[in-house]
Amino acid sequence: MTTAAPRIRFGYWTPIFGGWLRNVADEQTPADFAHLAAIARAAEDGGFDLTLIPELNLNDVKGPEGPALDAWTITAGLAAVTSRLELLAAVRPGFHNPALAAKQAATIDAISGGRFTLNVVSAWWAEEARQYGGVFTAHDDRYARTIEFVDVLRGLWSETPFSYAGDHYTLDGTFLEPKPQVRPRIYAGGESEAGRRTIASFADAYLTHGGTVDELRAKVEDMTRRRAEAGRTPFEAFGMAALAVVRDTEDEARAEVERITNVQDGPAYASYQEFVSKSQLDTAVDLKDYSVSNRGLRPDLIGTPDQVAERFLRFAEVGVSTFLLQFSPQLPELVRFAEEVIPRVRRLEAQRDA
Repeated sequence: MTTAAPRIRFGYWTPIFGGWLRNVADEQTPADFAHLAAIARAAEDGGFDLTLIPELNLNDVKGPEGPALDAWTITAGLAAVTSRLELLAAVRPGFHNPALAAKQAATIDAISGGRFTLNVVSAWWAEEARQYGGVFTAHDDRYARTIEFVDVLRGLWSETPFSYAGDHYTLDGTFLEPKPQVRPRIYAGGESEAGRRTIASFADAYLTHGGTVDELRAKVEDMTRRRAEAGRTPFEAFGMAALAVVRDTEDEARAEVERITNVQDGPAYASYQEFVSKSQLDTAVDLKDYSVSNRGLRPDLIGTPDQVAERFLRFAEVGVSTFLLQFSPQLPELVRFAEEVIPRVRRLEAQRDA
């Protein structure tokens, strides 16, 4: 008996950095709230299900001197101007007091009507931590902190008063009211041995950088096994980052990829090198991977609307249900995708499930 492929959920990255391309200075995607709100409204109208709001205090795409808006402030703003999108905000434990983060989360949950979720990220950028006073320790210790951070969040969201005594955090009779309408789903991603082991023990859903169908099949199988060995219920979802390039012809789409991967050793290259060295990735990356954020080209969501729609179904067959997409320029390409790809995917899903 085979397991039915999951329904595909379309998400997008909120561009708090002014775009996703390291070799294109101006992506016509200003890092200002009015533009981000316009993108969110277009996404809701076009059938997107969620948005990921990344959290970095420095810009690792355009370079540390570039713009980088605050993730949680943007999330609260988007909560007030949208009605349906799931708002998936990133959080790095080394930059947040968990009790205050739990209260902020409950407040944004109230603003959004229960649409707030969290992507818990163990930080990788030592220079950002130096500039902003974040806690930056050895790789595996960052995951130990993450476990305690999540324990405190969930404890405050469910118990009153809540006490906790750990190696990193201590609370004594803490009250948090009101609590979230529904306990926020917690996503997490990691590729190291420590990361996978830890995520299997605490996260509700698993996220990964972009990869091929075969790479994602292996990750889904590995994390499913680890989850069972940890004695936990199955992950609620597997998600993947990707950059989508949709054009009328495949040649036009490939030409666009050639344009954006014309690699220049620019100001963002140093942060890319640090990310690779600090993150213990399980996949070798090259300068082409570097030219876009989050290994976005590896899934090969490149081509005509029909070609790209069919590729989503291949990922769904191996268990990937949530796609966190990047576009450039973000707004017009997101609208193109919503008009030309999402309806095709829904028709293919209907045919598959008939």
